[in-house]
Amino acid sequence: MLCAMRIEFVKMQGLGNDFFVFDTPTTAPGDRLDNATLRAIADRRTGVGFDQALMIEPPHDAASRAYYRIFNADGGEVEQCGNGARCVAALLHSRAPELGRDFTLGSPGGTVRAHVREDHTVSVEMGAPDFEPKSLPMRAREAAALYALRTAVGDVEFGAVSVGNPHVVIEVADVDSAPVERVGAALGSHAHFPRQTNVGFMQIVDRGNIRLRVFERGVGETRACGTGACAAVAIGRKRGALDATVRVELPGGAAQVSWEGPGQPLWLTGPATKVFTGSIEI
Repeated sequence: MLCAMRIEFVKMQGLGNDFFVFDTPTTAPGDRLDNATLRAIADRRTGVGFDQALMIEPPHDAASRAYYRIFNADGGEVEQCGNGARCVAALLHSRAPELGRDFTLGSPGGTVRAHVREDHTVSVEMGAPDFEPKSLPMRAREAAALYALRTAVGDVEFGAVSVGNPHVVIEVADVDSAPVERVGAALGSHAHFPRQTNVGFMQIVDRGNIRLRVFERGVGETRACGTGACAAVAIGRKRGALDATVRVELPGGAAQVSWEGPGQPLWLTGPATKVFTGSIEI
C-alpha cells in the first residue's frame, strides 16, 4: 500500500512569475512526483498553484552550491528558467548568508552564476545566446535574423534563439493588443519545433527599453519570463535595435537584461521574493 508523502515547500515569485520550490524528497520513489502529481499541485483552485516547480538537489559538482530542476505547470520538465534561477539563488542565500552572495548553480540548461545583491534583487548569468536552429531545436537549414512560418492562424515572422531553453520572438507595434494566446499556442506547438518553444511578443520602445509578453510552453502566458526577457534582448540587439543594457517591462514588473554581444553571456537582474512557506501531502 502506498503511503502519503509530505513535501515542505516555499512559494516564491519573481515579477509575478510564481514557483513551487522544494528540496528533493529523500525517501520517496521517483514516480511519486510524476506529471499527474505535478499538475495537481499546480492547480490554482485545488492545489498550491505555480507557473513552474523548482526541485533543489545536492550539487552535481564541487563548484556548485546546488542543482535545480524545472517542471512546468503541465508536469513536463524543461531546461532552464531565468526567474526561477533567481528565486533559487535568493532562497539558498537566505538559508546560509555566511557562504556569500556570489555562487554557482547547476541546472539542466547549464551552469548559472548568481549574485544576490544587498537591495534584495538577484542577478544571474544565463550564458551566451545560441542562434543556431539546432540549439532550440528548430527545423531550419541555416541561421537567419528572421524566419517566416505558416501556422494554423496565419503566416508569422520571428527571430529564434536558445538561452538554455528555446525561444522565438515576434516584434509587434503594441504588446497590449498582440494576439498572445492565439499566435503563441499555434507557433509554440508547431511541428517546426520538435520540443515546442516559448513565444515572446516584443515592442521596442527605444534602444534601452522594451515591453514584452511571453506565451510559455506547458504554461500559457505568464506574468513574467526571465529567459524570455533575455531572448528578446538578444534578438533585438542582434538586429542592431537595442543597447547593451535594456529595461524589459513585463506584465508583472520590470527586469534588466545586459548583453555585451557575441560570445558574451547574458545577465538577468530583478527581484525574487518569498511569498509563503507550507507543506502538502501527496
